[in-house]
Amino acid sequence: MSLMKLFKNAHLLCPADLGQQDVLIAGKQIIAIGQDLLIGNHNLPVEIIDASDCYLTPGFVDSLVHFIGGGGEGGFASRTPEMQLTDATLAGVTTAIGVLGTDSTTRTLTNLLAKAHALETEGISTYCHTGSYQIPCRTLMGSVTDDLILIDKFIGVGEIAISDHRSSQPTLTELRKVAAQARVGGMLAGKAGIVSVHVGAGASLLDPLHQAVNGTELSLKQFYPTHINRNQDVFAAGIRFAKAGGVIDFTTSTTAYDLKHGEVAAAQALAMALEQQIPVANLTMSSDGNASLPLFNVQGELLGLEVGKVSSLYQSARSAMLDFKISPSLAIAAITSSPAAVLGLSHKGTLAVGKDADLVLIHKDDLHIRSVFAKGRTMVKQQKAVVFGTFETKDD
Repeated sequence: MSLMKLFKNAHLLCPADLGQQDVLIAGKQIIAIGQDLLIGNHNLPVEIIDASDCYLTPGFVDSLVHFIGGGGEGGFASRTPEMQLTDATLAGVTTAIGVLGTDSTTRTLTNLLAKAHALETEGISTYCHTGSYQIPCRTLMGSVTDDLILIDKFIGVGEIAISDHRSSQPTLTELRKVAAQARVGGMLAGKAGIVSVHVGAGASLLDPLHQAVNGTELSLKQFYPTHINRNQDVFAAGIRFAKAGGVIDFTTSTTAYDLKHGEVAAAQALAMALEQQIPVANLTMSSDGNASLPLFNVQGELLGLEVGKVSSLYQSARSAMLDFKISPSLAIAAITSSPAAVLGLSHKGTLAVGKDADLVLIHKDDLHIRSVFAKGRTMVKQQKAVVFGTFETKDD
């Protein structure tokens, strides 16, 4: 395996559109970007990659994935499976953030952390949030603050559930205390200390977050609400939140039932938010991969269950470009630089000298992913995985 790769004549989306450039990576970092880059010593072990027919983008950052599965709303048999390495890499995801959801009893932080380390060993970059839907938060070290300071992979807390019949119905005081603990832990550890917030379809919408901030020194940017495309009411509340300075996240995994009953497709939600003059820096998409996608009626009774897919992340970005005519640079920003910034991952989400060598080659003609590189290593080549998880079955 060559430790150096030179991408020639790529159309760079950094995610800003820089036009045709060459990119040189060595080891796990980008070391040069420019036109007509040359390697003087031809004895160097350099792999030359012709990217003249492709966009070259940062590796995708998926800010909400259930590494160890989720679910259980239909009983033990409805627990969803764990994510595998190629679920991410074939979808262009090179950085993923793992969370717990409804179930923090049979799904545990220790298991989540172990899975994150396993995926990192297999080739991608991983981080986690402490806590789950419920407050008081489940932690490993006794408090949210301690977890963020003492456990490297923990960068935030959540996803805390609000406006949902599955939440712990947190009070404003509880929300404020969790945000304050995350803020202090993040500052002391040099992390974002973000509070990921699961937003349900309840009547209170995002009001608890606005109320939690009012009269305090907390900022709306401390909270990172997701599922903002759940329905038109949640979407409208999300637009108000973003116009007040917050960052909102659209979920790309969905079901035909949800779309038929009011959910806004993530690609459409992104287009609508941009039309409302929301900066792309305040807009992200995440897959909710390997989560359960429960279908509830108005009485809260379970009708059915599907599973979130990491692959939906780029599928939605591609749809935004093809179906809603969003520029490639904006669509890619929503799954690279925007989530990396809100998560405090300064070495991710952009193509620049000194940044991690996480890259995706995308065919310009059909916008399908061609190749994926994580920390300088080729993970997907010509649309086929070349690196597999420990227990994955390799293609014939």
